[in-house]
Amino acid sequence: MYPKQLLPLTGKETLLQQTARRLEGMPDVAGDCLVICNEAHRFLVAQQLAEIGVEARIVLEPEGRNTAPAVALAAFLEAQRNAETTLLVMPADHVIRDSATFQAAVGRAVAAAASGALVTFGIVPDRQETGYGAVAVTSFVEKPDLDTARSYVSGGKHFWNSGMFLFGADAYLEALKQFAPKMHEICAKSIENSVIGRDFVRPDAQVF
Repeated sequence: MYPKQLLPLTGKETLLQQTARRLEGMPDVAGDCLVICNEAHRFLVAQQLAEIGVEARIVLEPEGRNTAPAVALAAFLEAQRNAETTLLVMPADHVIRDSATFQAAVGRAVAAAASGALVTFGIVPDRQETGYGAVAVTSFVEKPDLDTARSYVSGGKHFWNSGMFLFGADAYLEALKQFAPKMHEICAKSIENSVIGRDFVRPDAQVF
């Protein structure tokens, strides 16, 4: 069975294909597409992107370790070409029906990222939810309990964590080095020893 990202749950295109198209019409923002997935889905990911005419570099994550190391692999890979590259991180399991509003938010975030900020996109909560991370302006709360989640909705000062981010590759790697130095070291070595083929990038699995 395929993961939800590779299924057409809300239309003719899969969630991955919708995500890849999300910046269409923003030539100043859209650029190279880099997709991180696992070995088992590599050909299906490549096929789905080819079907919509999107060229992408596909990085095969040796093992799922959540967002931070996956983004680190992308940041190290991009930094090899240009340390000042700006990364827009978009998980492929979102449904965003209002593309214009999303693109406007991205446009506003670009200037902040250019100044060195690490930008996160928040979603205004419409109910108490204990399964999502919460952004509380100055802090991040991982899956708050029910009472806390209720207070976030009624308080109007908190956002759900969308898992979408915008930042310079160098700024992200510097923050990672400061706050998670071991992860920084391992991901750097994994990319340094990666095998770059015609279709896929394989970070060093043993190191990772």
